[in-house]
Amino acid sequence: MAALVLVLNVGSSSLKAAVLEATAHKAERLWQSGTRREGPLEQQLSHWLKPQLEPWWPRLSTAGHRVVHGGERFTAPTPLGPEVLQELEALSALAPLHNPAALQAITWLGHHQPQLPQWACFDTAFHATLPVEASTYALPAEWRAEGYRRYGFHGLNHQHVAEAVPCGRLISAHLGAGCSLAAIRDGRSIDTTMGFTPLEGLVMASRSGSVDPGLLLHLQRMGLSLDELDQGLNRRSGLLGLSELSSDWLELRTAAASGHSGAQLALAVFLHRLRQEIAAMAASLGGVDQIALSGGIGANDLELLRELQQSMAWLGPVRWQRVEPDEEGMISRLISRADQGFGAAAGSNATGRR
Repeated sequence: MAALVLVLNVGSSSLKAAVLEATAHKAERLWQSGTRREGPLEQQLSHWLKPQLEPWWPRLSTAGHRVVHGGERFTAPTPLGPEVLQELEALSALAPLHNPAALQAITWLGHHQPQLPQWACFDTAFHATLPVEASTYALPAEWRAEGYRRYGFHGLNHQHVAEAVPCGRLISAHLGAGCSLAAIRDGRSIDTTMGFTPLEGLVMASRSGSVDPGLLLHLQRMGLSLDELDQGLNRRSGLLGLSELSSDWLELRTAAASGHSGAQLALAVFLHRLRQEIAAMAASLGGVDQIALSGGIGANDLELLRELQQSMAWLGPVRWQRVEPDEEGMISRLISRADQGFGAAAGSNATGRR
């Protein structure tokens, strides 16, 4: 039976909310709204979101939240209570652009609607099926014993893509403010580009993606503080740092066409890294049947699709397509499955990883 689920999706640069009528396999949007993150989040929730939700409060049966990092423990949709919130607070440092904001939204909703059950759905959960060779860093054993490993992110949308485009060997490309790829075999994630945090991998809007760790050690020896490194890598790098103009994809497309050298450099580096990592995911899969571009950039930029099709024709007969992202729908379906005892994802549970 369908239930009405409120989903709050607090991103690094956006705030999205939706009310969905959901079953285990289908979600229908009844209402949605979104805006850019501006100013204190609690004020934005109270002044922008709360008035829009007033007509829906009496009809809601549950609420779901996108939480980016679930660590080793949280690999399935999880009911939220004080103990879980305390554990999630401890994970905030691993996803500093996302987890603290999600926890703020959970606290805010609990204050305004204390009777409404709340669930967390995790971007790391879909990647619980990564084989050990894909999840393990070549680090000292005592570090690995502390859980320093590759987790992967954007799992909610990668899982949505996997269910929307079922096939044997699929590369899901989530390209937006954050960017990552997932190599998916028969619906299960076997490799991905992000790692211990959402900073590894592709070039992103303001995040650097992968950087030689020796460079970071050198910057520290030169006197850069940890906070300066954090701000530089997470907020001043990526498309913004390369272009010295903007982190907005459409603005950079326009500027590059007009001859802006920084914008041209940003697009060139972005595409170079993207092609490299698509090839790496294809290698992990032993070939690829379909490649699906999703996220705000991937689902909407037809020129990007054509550029990739042309430059990667050497992959052979591959079906390329664009898939609209739907993290909110995936969250509502996962909660419905958990309520009905389906289980959230193949090979995962609420207490540990494979």
